[in-house]
Amino acid sequence: MDLPSSVGPPAGPDRPPPAGPDRPAPAGPDRPPAAGPGPTPAAGPDATPAASVDLTLAAGLGSTRAAGWAPLFAPLAILTGFAGAIFGGAIIELLAALGGASLTNPPPGVELLATLLQDVLLVASAVFFAARVTRPRPEDFGLRAAPIVWALVLMAGAYVAFLLFTAVWEAALNLNDTEHVVQTLGANNGPIALVCVVALTCVVAPICEEFFFRGFFFAALVNWRGPWQAAAVTAVVFGAIHAGSAPVGDLVPLAFFGFTLCLVRWRSGSLYPCIALHAINNCVAFGVSEHWHAQIAVLLICVALGIGATLATVARVAPAQ
Repeated sequence: MDLPSSVGPPAGPDRPPPAGPDRPAPAGPDRPPAAGPGPTPAAGPDATPAASVDLTLAAGLGSTRAAGWAPLFAPLAILTGFAGAIFGGAIIELLAALGGASLTNPPPGVELLATLLQDVLLVASAVFFAARVTRPRPEDFGLRAAPIVWALVLMAGAYVAFLLFTAVWEAALNLNDTEHVVQTLGANNGPIALVCVVALTCVVAPICEEFFFRGFFFAALVNWRGPWQAAAVTAVVFGAIHAGSAPVGDLVPLAFFGFTLCLVRWRSGSLYPCIALHAINNCVAFGVSEHWHAQIAVLLICVALGIGATLATVARVAPAQ
């Protein structure tokens, strides 16, 4: 008996029932499963996320929440921080003038307070703009542990590269200028002034500048064109802000130092190695300007204790969530 062409053989245990108006055709090697009212299957490992930000890279910089920081936040934050520093510095100078100080040649304490205010306002500006996305956490800025050995390797490589670049740069341009920022801040005005200048240049500055430039500024710019371009822009800005406190010939090496610090931040996933390397460099520069030798080792130990106590306090006040 011949079956009509529209009728198939009967269904059996090894044969699926024929497709019909109320029954979708079974999936096969050449036929995808029919869409139904059920939930959409989860995307596979090769699926492309809808977000334009590299969340893996953002996670490596501290947290995927940093992926929400708009690149525009970087210039806005530095402009806000410096605007506040200029305004606050003017108030400090005005108060000093009311106390009898000279506006044309203000005392070192005025410069010390103005520099401290600038560092604090940069941190406040970074936190403010980060909070436009969500409540920031310390790890969003890279304040989290990193593998010690890997961090030490990165720090050593970055510092050697910086020293070599500086040596070649100074030899090529025949530079022999020395920084006078230590004297400008009044480090030679007695032991109390010396301790204050050490605390500012070797403890406060490394923490605040790294928090802002590598913890926020660089991380926000990574969402723009990736780590290399972000590191280059951060380096230029980092070198430029030292104009006035460092000789002009040192601005390019300082920019290169800022570039290497960005790479350390990127490859380690932590801000701690950047803070440590920045502090080491400032301690060495401070000791050389004061013609110290063995005292530099003592300075490094004291600064390490000061930075450790400061970061421990930050961890207690703003715990990870």
